[in-house]
Amino acid sequence: MATALFQAEIEYSLFCPLGLSKQSKKRLFEHFWSSNGARIGEDGALGWSTWLQKEEEQRQKLAREESLDVQDEVGWTGWFKPSAKDEDVEVLDTAVRNDVDAEESKEGSGGEDDEQKDDIESLMKALGIDAAASADIKITDAKTWTKWSEEELARDINNWMPLRRTSGQDFPEDEGELRDEEQLLSVILYEEVCDFLFSTVSTEARLSLIIQFIDFYEGRTPQWTCTNSSNWAEKILGMENAPHSLMEDMRKVHDVLVKKHADPLSISFEILLNGSEELSRRGNVMKFLRNGALLCLSAFPQNYILEEIALVAEELSSTELHLSSCSVTPCRALAKTLLKNNRQDILLCGVYARREAYFGNIEHSRKIFDMALLSVEELAVSIRPNASLLYFWYAEIEFANSQSGSSDSLSRAMHILSFFGSGTRYCPFKGPPSSLQQLKARQGFKDRIKLLSSSWSRGIIDDDGVAMICSAALFEELTSGWAAGLEILEHSFTMVLPERRRQSSQLEFLFLYYMKMLFRHRMQLRISKVWEDIEKGLQIYPLNPNIHGVLVEIGYLHTSPNKLRCTLDDAYRRRPSVVTYLYALLFEMSTGSSKHRIRALFERALEEDAFHHSVILWRWYVAYERSIACDFPAAKRVFFRAIHACPWSKRLWLDGFQKLESILNVKELSDLQEVMRDKGLNLRTDIYEILLQTDGMDTSSPV
Repeated sequence: MATALFQAEIEYSLFCPLGLSKQSKKRLFEHFWSSNGARIGEDGALGWSTWLQKEEEQRQKLAREESLDVQDEVGWTGWFKPSAKDEDVEVLDTAVRNDVDAEESKEGSGGEDDEQKDDIESLMKALGIDAAASADIKITDAKTWTKWSEEELARDINNWMPLRRTSGQDFPEDEGELRDEEQLLSVILYEEVCDFLFSTVSTEARLSLIIQFIDFYEGRTPQWTCTNSSNWAEKILGMENAPHSLMEDMRKVHDVLVKKHADPLSISFEILLNGSEELSRRGNVMKFLRNGALLCLSAFPQNYILEEIALVAEELSSTELHLSSCSVTPCRALAKTLLKNNRQDILLCGVYARREAYFGNIEHSRKIFDMALLSVEELAVSIRPNASLLYFWYAEIEFANSQSGSSDSLSRAMHILSFFGSGTRYCPFKGPPSSLQQLKARQGFKDRIKLLSSSWSRGIIDDDGVAMICSAALFEELTSGWAAGLEILEHSFTMVLPERRRQSSQLEFLFLYYMKMLFRHRMQLRISKVWEDIEKGLQIYPLNPNIHGVLVEIGYLHTSPNKLRCTLDDAYRRRPSVVTYLYALLFEMSTGSSKHRIRALFERALEEDAFHHSVILWRWYVAYERSIACDFPAAKRVFFRAIHACPWSKRLWLDGFQKLESILNVKELSDLQEVMRDKGLNLRTDIYEILLQTDGMDTSSPV
């Protein structure tokens, strides 16, 4: 249903035919939804408007062909040829035969159903199950319920696409044939979605709809909104798993914490960051997202965020896990196809080059960047884009490459930034820039910042301006030292009002860039200065995971644990946040703190009214008691509290079958499944199926 709602709203809002009244729009959309036309994300999808145009062209073509056929049947006198009587008789005989066959099939269907029912009953009796007493299923092994939960989770992952009666969709062989009632539940009619349709007018709202669509299916999306926005706050509160960006940052922080702390309890912490355990079975979802992002590019042409989403989804659909182990960039073919369709899209070149660099193909990445920067000057002035992002991305890649030991990468980064700052025509790297080139670039950056100051004071803040500020800061860091780079960033913060900083995703990115520079040079700076800036960042962006990660790292490496705990305590006292609690728990568990301290932190978080229904906190609590503290009675007690607080979370219920299979007895697991059904959770698997599968395996195994 969720997939259908997203498809319906995106088609209705983004791909609507122009010049329609509200009633005509609803009527034509019902025709589209009830047809066999591919919807957004599906193979061959064109968008509602294009599909309607194609259908009208096809209708007119058929009308012309029918008119030609009529003309062929007309004699030279203008009279139609009379139809033969035997044709009418043949049609009548055919209709009669069809009616007879239909009646016979109805009469015979009852016997087949009886035979199937008798066969199922005999199989159940062979297993010792009385069909008349279905409520008293006797299961003696808890592993049966574990297999049931695994099958239920697998079906949830696989059965995410709505079906259509006329679609003739093929299902994977390993899923087998779906039951008729399950197919009926997967068919989403127009009447089920029509009440949720609404029209979006603003570009920002439409783009937000697309990004939330991608985000819902765990696609990799760059940070597109400020963490102070309501969208981000709702996302954090509704988490069942940590999103990829949060998971990667927490894993990096965890590795730093356990590096100097050889506590056996911290080794099992990886179980708390297992949000990617299902990615290996989500290749079809990533293809769906890739198709959707590519179609949305027709509504938002040359949008580099959607282009990056499409390329990353292409990588995930083809490689699933272990992306960095691929020698050839999986999205190369798709990127080249997109570039052939629009050779003037230089930001697409930048996105593609960054993906090549991610997979270690730095020389290939350099060729793409050079080609893009050289082509900027060839474009007409009226359509020439702002290349600030392109210069910044290129310099960032070279700077990051220098950290891994490349000898000429720093010179290359200075070369790129020198051309950017001076505004001269770009030339590929031949050697480090001269002193005169550096002087021109420094003056050019100063002049651009002055021009930018006036527009920022009026609230006109965009990605290009932020890229220019970051490039200027990086240039000063490389040529004059880290102090000059930090000074430029600090000056940029004074160009806008504090409240505007809180609501701008671009300015939040700028502050994170400032934090990265602080972290790189923390050994040359006073720790008190770094700590003060981190605390200011937490006050401005209290829900930002990256600032929390830097806080925990700096606090662990350069201050005392008590000072870090006091800072985190002040943070969630000022603005309670799930993110703050997660990083506090991460610190305590990774450093092997006492069980009493960790449990008190869990209880304090869950006592908050806003977080009492946080699924991810409850899942972490159960996993901690089960796999780290190894307190089985406590894990059982926490689990039952969790499902009482969050009865809607199916994933939380299934944790009881998968993580507590050795703690809960068979009767408790059976009762859990019954309660899940009573609560209205959508259960796709009947326990009889698992019993039959188990019996089949037992009888087929050699004695």
